[in-house]
Amino acid sequence: MFLVSLPPCSITLGLLTMHKSALPQEGTETFQDQIRIVLVETSHSGNIGAVARAMKNMALGNLWLVNPCTFPDETSYARAAGASDILDRAQVVSSLDEALADCVLVMGTSARGRKVPWPVCAPPEAAAAAARHSEDGPVALVFGRENHGLSNDELQRCHYHIHIPSNPDYSSLNLAMAVQVMCYELRMYYLRSLEGGEGSPYLKSMARPGDEGWDVPPAKVQDVEGFFGHLEQMLIDIDFHRRENPRQLMTRLRRLFQRARLDQMEINILRGILTAAQKAAGARDHSEQSEAGSSATEQDNSHV
Repeated sequence: MFLVSLPPCSITLGLLTMHKSALPQEGTETFQDQIRIVLVETSHSGNIGAVARAMKNMALGNLWLVNPCTFPDETSYARAAGASDILDRAQVVSSLDEALADCVLVMGTSARGRKVPWPVCAPPEAAAAAARHSEDGPVALVFGRENHGLSNDELQRCHYHIHIPSNPDYSSLNLAMAVQVMCYELRMYYLRSLEGGEGSPYLKSMARPGDEGWDVPPAKVQDVEGFFGHLEQMLIDIDFHRRENPRQLMTRLRRLFQRARLDQMEINILRGILTAAQKAAGARDHSEQSEAGSSATEQDNSHV
């Protein structure tokens, strides 16, 4: 990791070799590389690690740290939980000016209103703007201190303020949570923008047979009707249903199973269960008949 300048707080340089360095990224600049996550004077190093994890979850890797109190250290790497490569590549600078100097767009998170109104956007709009401007150069998303965020002077360095619409009665988000919200919106924008439907497997839901990715074809109408006939017969066999007084039993059961949108394997499993239930009911009836016959014979013998 290359340190542009050292923060005033103590740094243990031996920690730089504490973890294996990550392999270098490909040299081509991509959407992910142009989006710069900037943390200003983070006081708890564990939050830096948690931010790295949030970034890697959403395929972002360009982390800048402005005057962190302690970094690198064991706590930050422990909280990164597999995202140590993000920390290895993090750029540490002594001022916000250094982090923003070559950026074409700067957006800062803020939960407070301002005496002088400033352009404000919600996370989805901020992600879209960041993506568009990233084609022209680096874009910085700036996050403030854990206890009081960004100062007024720092916010005035931003083209836009980002407001995360959290609960007004409890609006303060943990630093890593705020970063995760923005990284998620950037990820969603990126996936939607992929050409040729490359992002569709990540965005499309899979809820029923016939959806892309479902492992078994939907059941055919004739197979479903065969199941309903089998179900009705089994209910008759166990004396639960009478055709002469059906009420709305089969109608409601039809609605239940039609709502489930069964696949072919599920139909086969259900019919197997019905067959087993019929066999068990038949064996029970046969046993009861045998017991009744044996009891009647004993009674006849008792009168002899």
